[in-house]
Amino acid sequence: MELIRSKASGFFSNFSVPRWMLFSHDTFAVYITFLFAYLLRFNLIPSGIPVASAAFHGLITTLVYVVFMLIFRSYAGLIRHTTLTDVSLVFVATSSSAIILILLSLIFRSVPLNQNFVVPISVILIHYVVITVFLFSMRISVKMLFRFATSSIKIPTKKVLLYGAGEMGFIVKRVLLSDPRGGFSVQGFIDDNRHLQGKKINGIHVYGPEILSPDFIAAQKIETLILSIRNISQTKKSEIIRKAIDINLEVLETPAMEKWLNGHLDIGHFRKVKLEDLLGRDPIKLDMELIRKGLAKKTILVTGAAGSIGSEIVRQLSLFSTYYVILVDQAETPVFLLENEMRKDFSHMKFKTLLADITNAEKMELIFQTYHPEIVFHAAAYKHVPLLEGNPHEAFRVNVGGTRVLINLSVRYGVQKFVLISTDKAVNPANIMGASKRLCEMLVQSEAMKDGIKTQFVTTRFGNVLGSNGSVIPLFKSQIENGGPVTVTHPEISRYFMTITEACQLVLEAGFIGKGGEIFLFDMGEPVKIVDLAVNMIRLSGYEPWKDIEIEFTGLRPGEKLFEEVLSHKEEILPTYHEKIKVAKEEHCDFKNEVIKVIEALHDIYGISDSEIIELFESLVPEYKLSKEEVNGHYLSQLNVEAK
Repeated sequence: MELIRSKASGFFSNFSVPRWMLFSHDTFAVYITFLFAYLLRFNLIPSGIPVASAAFHGLITTLVYVVFMLIFRSYAGLIRHTTLTDVSLVFVATSSSAIILILLSLIFRSVPLNQNFVVPISVILIHYVVITVFLFSMRISVKMLFRFATSSIKIPTKKVLLYGAGEMGFIVKRVLLSDPRGGFSVQGFIDDNRHLQGKKINGIHVYGPEILSPDFIAAQKIETLILSIRNISQTKKSEIIRKAIDINLEVLETPAMEKWLNGHLDIGHFRKVKLEDLLGRDPIKLDMELIRKGLAKKTILVTGAAGSIGSEIVRQLSLFSTYYVILVDQAETPVFLLENEMRKDFSHMKFKTLLADITNAEKMELIFQTYHPEIVFHAAAYKHVPLLEGNPHEAFRVNVGGTRVLINLSVRYGVQKFVLISTDKAVNPANIMGASKRLCEMLVQSEAMKDGIKTQFVTTRFGNVLGSNGSVIPLFKSQIENGGPVTVTHPEISRYFMTITEACQLVLEAGFIGKGGEIFLFDMGEPVKIVDLAVNMIRLSGYEPWKDIEIEFTGLRPGEKLFEEVLSHKEEILPTYHEKIKVAKEEHCDFKNEVIKVIEALHDIYGISDSEIIELFESLVPEYKLSKEEVNGHYLSQLNVEAK
């Protein structure tokens, strides 16, 4: 018996019947059982059977059955995992075929046609019973053999709860329980529907969300929660995930049905939830018509196109019927990778990748002269705060000088729309990077206020982007993979976060809301504590913070704030028609004198020392000096506390 079980187990491990083979089997079975039905009709006396008619009627019958097997896809299920649904589809297909054959037989009897087309109704009925019983028996026998083959396999099981007791939950349950090699044991469903709570589905309890508690999870030794629910809002999804990881549950997600391989869900399809799922924000509703009209048949220039923000802007542009997209970046390898991605995934777009430094006025003028862009998305910038603290000249030359070059060229070559990608670090900046971006905003606003300027200059300002190059997320991920410690500068430090997709979608929308001179702010939700981010990333990776992976606090770095701000002291916030987009209105924004100083400084940027360039930033951005002093004072006091 064990030898038979072992052989059967090996067969099921190595082979899986494809759908075309099951379809061929069922088709052949229909024809053979029809001939057998004829034999039964003639009392098992072969000599009494009209062989030619039987063979012809068998072909007619098989054709009808094939049509209904294709309609109801009765061959599509995995035989070893046959369910009531699969058996029902077989029954519907055979019953429909028999009914149609009887109707055709009656019709052909009543019209003056060749009577060879008339299939005996008695044979049709006998065949219907035989083929239905045969197909049922075959499927159930294979399933029983599979259970027999796998019943002695002892695999450590992971106890799971399924969130969602609807159709998707039933499918997930079936997949998990049908293959013991998956190592999952379903302990219950969780559902918000009070009518389902307290009941059982196939013998499995349905609970309410309140069981997601440490006591229940510990008592039942639950290890994993699988989200098996359709049409759930991001806010609700985030709430469930947070609750689960807080009680040390692994959280897996069921992919959308269109992502299932060949239309079938498999254990390998379940994936761990991502950090983005914890943001808890519902998808952004865009005014697609406004964006479509703004981008239609336009030549668009994207600077910093190979960076995180720039490349995502390009991906968003691929959804619209642009004329030509010019992708500019100075980083060779990222440009190479971007071009490969464009050729592979966005071959429908007409684009050109160019290696160019935005501070090189001659090179950039050649680009404007050659392609005459109508819309400019300016995402190129140096952005790493600690690095720019030690390289203030480069912050001024690239961030400020590059923006100045692009502004001048946009006016000269009649660009219709110029969109600057800024940052919340430009608000009351406490570091060189923030001060340089604030200067960029001032340059853009100053140009927008000039008389006779036809270019619409717009600024978009948002916070940290999850997963962008050099952000805290890749750093934490690397530290976790290396076993820790995960380093956080301060236990109270917090930041606003958006996904790259969210940020770039809002950039597009704001770009076409703006008429010129506005600074648009995005609703980034609530600020997130960086230590909470670290804790969640560790738990999502399957570890326990401070037990498996240590978290260390290293102290605030120079120029680093505890909290980022949305508005400066001189600004007020105004609404737009889009609930997630606001306008920052400044009381006084005549930056003529500052612009003149910027132009003068750019002529001899390396002729002054580090301290002089910092003093220049302080004179051009007064709020920088004040904020820097406040932050540095906090930084020094923090070091003193830690030293004690």
